[in-house]
Amino acid sequence: MKPLYLACASAMALTAAACGPRVPAARAALECPMKQGDLTRTSASSDGKTCTYAAEGGAEVTLQLVSTQGGVDSTLAAIETNLLANRLTPEQQAAAVAATGAAAGGSAASAAAADAAAKQAAADTKGLDLDLKVDGKPVDAVNVEMKNGKTVVTEGEGSTTRIDLPGIHIVANDSDDTANIRVGPVNIDADEDTATIRVRRDVRLRGEALNPEKRGLRATFIYTGGDLPDGYRFVGYEAGGPKRGPLTVAVVRSKSGGPDGEDLYPDVKKLVRKNGGV
Repeated sequence: MKPLYLACASAMALTAAACGPRVPAARAALECPMKQGDLTRTSASSDGKTCTYAAEGGAEVTLQLVSTQGGVDSTLAAIETNLLANRLTPEQQAAAVAATGAAAGGSAASAAAADAAAKQAAADTKGLDLDLKVDGKPVDAVNVEMKNGKTVVTEGEGSTTRIDLPGIHIVANDSDDTANIRVGPVNIDADEDTATIRVRRDVRLRGEALNPEKRGLRATFIYTGGDLPDGYRFVGYEAGGPKRGPLTVAVVRSKSGGPDGEDLYPDVKKLVRKNGGV
């Protein structure tokens, strides 16, 4: 009888293993359609690891397969570091404006146009308008927190508003126009001239809707500011794929219009999700 029990137990174990979630095969090459909405493919590497697109608004998109050797966090941090390299100092920004005016002939009109362009780049970072309310009433220079299951509002220090609630953490300072916001997976850091948005979510891979383990990742990074080199107004990336790699990453740079809120271009996200399997 004992051998029969062992045989049944072995059969059940094999059946459970067969029905368990399978590890999807790692993507070896990208699917790069000639058109994806407003994006038009401009090049594709022979190994299928990289392709580039141009958006109708002038944005440049590089879609690539990226290994996560060393870990997902270090991989994304390296991409972010590369995007933010060679940012201009305030002195370099002023020199760039002056050089733009000189290249156009040094006329007052050209200088004014260059200055207006620089101001517009800075203005792009001011789309974050905090309208903080508690119980329907505006709050300013206060501390908001939970105590004994109730929302408690107390007077803050100077011009700083602090909100520390479950899943919501905000520090906004009117004196220096800075804001640090943490709401769920969304992190926003903004000041008078720049804004940085990071979003990261653990997700299930395509075909694993019933898997209790979230083996996939979706991440967004956006930076906008007047200190970007070469006339760019914003840079960012959209990433998705299995945490074990490779990730599908779309790096976006633009000298004209920027993204809307915390979203990159919808067509960029579609490319990443299609190739990343998330």
